[in-house]
Amino acid sequence: MKDYIEERAVEIANYIIESKATVREAAKVFKVSKSTVHKDVSERLPRINPNIADEVRKVLEQNKAERHIRGGRATRMKYKSSGRME
Repeated sequence: MKDYIEERAVEIANYIIESKATVREAAKVFKVSKSTVHKDVSERLPRINPNIADEVRKVLEQNKAERHIRGGRATRMKYKSSGRME
């Protein structure tokens, strides 16, 4: 595997762990696709550094568990700004 890909995978993992970022947030920061972030942390990272991979997996599982809350909050803000919600 190319060195820069391994470096990117570790950098993305550290960012996700430190900031509790979602895959989408990490993808924006590193200017790569969500698919690339997901592949880096779920396939490449366990081969490079299994300990960091475990930490990332925990953060991403937490994000997934909270996803419905963020979606509800976004919908509420959408309708609040349009004046349709009282």
